[in-house]
Amino acid sequence: MKIIILAGGGGTRLWPLSRKNLPKQFTPIIGDRILLQETIDRFFDYPAGDIFVSLTAELLPLFQEKVKNFPAENIIIEPAKRDTGPAMGFVALVLAEKFPDEPMAFIPSDHYIGDVKKFLNCLKVGERLIKAEGRLLDIAVTANYPSTVLGYTRIGEKYLDEDGVEVYNFKGHVEKPNLEKAQEYLAEGDYLWHASYYMWTPAKFLAAYEAYAPAVYTGLMKVKVARASDDQKLLAEEYSRLEKISIDYAVTEKMDPKNVLIIKGDFGWSDIGAWDVLFDKLKGQADANGNLIKAEWLGLDTKNCLIYGPAGKMIATIGVEDLAIVDTPDALLICPQSRSQEVKKIVAELEAGDKKKFI
Repeated sequence: MKIIILAGGGGTRLWPLSRKNLPKQFTPIIGDRILLQETIDRFFDYPAGDIFVSLTAELLPLFQEKVKNFPAENIIIEPAKRDTGPAMGFVALVLAEKFPDEPMAFIPSDHYIGDVKKFLNCLKVGERLIKAEGRLLDIAVTANYPSTVLGYTRIGEKYLDEDGVEVYNFKGHVEKPNLEKAQEYLAEGDYLWHASYYMWTPAKFLAAYEAYAPAVYTGLMKVKVARASDDQKLLAEEYSRLEKISIDYAVTEKMDPKNVLIIKGDFGWSDIGAWDVLFDKLKGQADANGNLIKAEWLGLDTKNCLIYGPAGKMIATIGVEDLAIVDTPDALLICPQSRSQEVKKIVAELEAGDKKKFI
């Protein structure tokens, strides 16, 4: 199986630590290593030639600085930033040139995985089923609160249980529902959070684009012609014309359920997408008052706060609780943890105004 680590995202909900030129996958948010390196290191038992990274040209120098000794021929450069729909289609296009019928797995670069052994076992089961049945495999995890920033995968009857990995029939996908719908899905119990680990072959992925996202597919075929002629200018032009859309909206919501199987990923998963999510995942490291501290800090009557700060700078708090406080050399965020998801709106305001230097 070819492993493709998607590392071209921005991580705007973790601003101000995650920035346009230093997105969250290149930062040590959880431990001592950057998230991207932790992701690569999970595949320690895979041949180095089977691990690829997909990112934009703007992030290539940062990748080369942060990740040492990665094979240059396994770096796939996206011609522009067009979301996961075009990005994953482009990867499938590139890998189809050499490995059209070999299983491949798309791996986000910024997730937390508690049980790596079980995670890898899920991928191995997925690989076997792709070879045996030719269906798309995806991973979904149990939802424990009504999130409006994640997709929801509906599962049907259990298809099989192999080596402790449960596989279910697929009944549909809904991307980022409103709060009312998310609450309904949580109550119904057969909706899982979509974890975004798509597994199939490059040829099958391209066929799915042709069937469900024909405009994107037509554009990708023009990109293919440009690649064949080594016309980089034309390649960039054709790719930039592709609709900026996620694969979830472009393909997943439209797929025939008979062509999909869902692995239930019981391996301690979390999408480290916002400060409240990070706090929840790391709360086992909190102090006696529930504070998660990654800074030089002194507090009085402070409870259940997340505090990040640069080395050598003191942060002091008095009489506060349930806050996210994130300090960087040029920007400071203070917000209730319950509103952490709205940080993305701050970034949008900065982008729209005259303060772009802060993103």
